Amino acid sequence: MAGDPANDIILSVRGVAKRYASGHEALKPTDLDIRRGEIFALLGPNGAGKTTLISIICGIVRKSAGSVTVDGNDTVSDYRRARSLIGLVPQEISVELFEKVRDTLNFSRGLFGKGPNPAHIDQVMRDLSLWDKRDSKIIELSGGMKRRVLIGKALAHEPDILFLDEPTAGVDVELRRDMWDMVRRLRDKGVTIILTTHYIEEAEEMADRIGVISKGELILVEDKNVLMRKLGKKQLALQLQNPLSEIPAALTDLPLELSKDGHTLTYTFDTQTSETGIAALLRKLGEHGIDFKDLHSSESSLEDIFVSLVRAKA
Repeated sequence: MAGDPANDIILSVRGVAKRYASGHEALKPTDLDIRRGEIFALLGPNGAGKTTLISIICGIVRKSAGSVTVDGNDTVSDYRRARSLIGLVPQEISVELFEKVRDTLNFSRGLFGKGPNPAHIDQVMRDLSLWDKRDSKIIELSGGMKRRVLIGKALAHEPDILFLDEPTAGVDVELRRDMWDMVRRLRDKGVTIILTTHYIEEAEEMADRIGVISKGELILVEDKNVLMRKLGKKQLALQLQNPLSEIPAALTDLPLELSKDGHTLTYTFDTQTSETGIAALLRKLGEHGIDFKDLHSSESSLEDIFVSLVRAKA
């Protein structure tokens, strides 16, 4: 299996689209392959189609066209088998509030036809820091704990793929970090993770690959590191000895930007080119008597790349 790329694909989406009776096209025809054991982040603004795509894959929303297979099982003709391989953590907290945590997880496991496995359920609760709350009613839990219960429900039947739809929306920073750690542990155990998120740093921190969706169209799928190299820009910020009122005419052909107070000159260059142009820039500054007292460089973040992609598609 290791050498066969086809066997490394656990989820295959082909030509999947969703058009409502009103004519609204929530999802344009989409192709996507998810690799076994990866963390895949789907980024996009509100209403971009992230939840629609996930809901179609999980069988919650009926597609208008296309096909989805989960580890070779078609989600229509082999629905029961395909769905049993998937765990879904939705955005909305949807649990029986008066049930106890342990009972909720056991019930969820049974829904997928899995026999009792107290040891597995106990381990899930420990992994999610729910052990101390195992006999508490869900109504008694905080919002963050309820979200952990949702993840526990999704993991109760031991899925091969875990979908996390905005998993850390509205949770505090500490819980977000806990969830990131948990996701990594799951991936280490062989679970494939697909998450949608508004938090760019979440994708930058965890994802192996990133998909960007905008207005119902998947506009890019790329390895995170390749994406950063391809689309990343570097900037050199020069703190000037004396402020400028404007960029000298002789320098206007360079990718320079002057801060409002005139104290900082920022030069942007492509990380892919062998010639950065910095040496020529510094020489020209010297020729025009522009002295600087400090300089530092920075790379564009995934957020910068995401914003530029979505703007370009708008």
